[in-house]
Amino acid sequence: MSAGEEIIRIAAKGDGVTASGAHHKGAVTGDIILSSGAIERGPHFQEPPCQHFATCGGCTLQNADDDALTRFVTERVLFAANSQSIEPAELLPTHLSPPQSRRRATLHAMRTQKGAVLGFKASGSHKIVNLAECQILRPELFAMAAPLRQLIAQHGGKRPVDINLTLTDQGVDCSIKHFEMEGLEATEAVLAFAEAQRLARLSLDLGYGAEAMREPEPLTITLSGVPVSFPSGAFLQATRDAEAMMVADAKTMLGGAQSVADLFSGLGTFAFALGDEAQVSAFEAAREPYLACKSAAGRSQRRVDAVHRDLFRNPVQSAELAKFDAALLDPPRAGAREQVAAIAESGLERVVYVSCNPASWARDAARLAEAGFSLQKLRPIGQFRWSTHVELVSYFTR
Repeated sequence: MSAGEEIIRIAAKGDGVTASGAHHKGAVTGDIILSSGAIERGPHFQEPPCQHFATCGGCTLQNADDDALTRFVTERVLFAANSQSIEPAELLPTHLSPPQSRRRATLHAMRTQKGAVLGFKASGSHKIVNLAECQILRPELFAMAAPLRQLIAQHGGKRPVDINLTLTDQGVDCSIKHFEMEGLEATEAVLAFAEAQRLARLSLDLGYGAEAMREPEPLTITLSGVPVSFPSGAFLQATRDAEAMMVADAKTMLGGAQSVADLFSGLGTFAFALGDEAQVSAFEAAREPYLACKSAAGRSQRRVDAVHRDLFRNPVQSAELAKFDAALLDPPRAGAREQVAAIAESGLERVVYVSCNPASWARDAARLAEAGFSLQKLRPIGQFRWSTHVELVSYFTR
């Protein structure tokens, strides 16, 4: 390698890449790779704000400033589109969630001889990084780290436990999996912990699914002004700001539509927003989110009709889609191959596709393009700040 080769982009897994294609771990756009292999820091390097950056697997790109991070998120989405020869007519500004904005996360903990460790796992390892700080979690969630660590130290078993934390309307929802609670003392300690921390809900999964141990009042998540019951473990956008951006985009893109099929609707993140102006059929396979959406729709009087349906096994067919003006889909990471095929064969002319995986989105977008759709608008979204996880909102018409 010649001396002074510049890092021109950040690759999908977070390595810096030179024009020659060489990858360098820990380098960011603008850094210079010297002939010795050392990194000369460029204008987009920043000192990582968290002491755990070198070891914790929760963040990969804390050494990149916001300009480099924005470029990384944007390029991930554009590269995926270009891989299928798709170009957006309009690229909307990339949205980055701010630090300490994550309202849901899964932490791991284990009892040790000296107490307990609690945090995210190290990158590519099962080792738990014992967090003394966290720059991505909402402060309300990180405030649970020390009390949880103490609980595990006193009553944890030999196995590591998984801890799901979510910030709801009522406060922190905490669900602990693999916690070996045995005996009256452990049960009383868990209940005392939940009360002392004023948890909105504490659930334990002892191998038979999450069971609420304490829930003073039913938990809700407010979606577009509608309080929706929040089942334990239900999907929720990671940050409120990203959710607001996605919802605003969907409303703008589908403005004027009288009827919308909301596919993979979950709790109704988009359905309740669109239900202000359109009649929305919200299709969801998971029973508890479907029931929560259905109940909230009835109370809110929004024009939302919840439908219990597995769109992987039984996608909404082209003939059924004929009654809708538009469709919105927000599928899991694997994408929605079968459902997109049905959309492609339908008479629909307007589709909003929200994705958490640019690669599967690009595959599905290519199928829509083959059917005559064109990509009108595309917005990259980085709500998992400092990670390589990238999302997007896209709008297709034909």
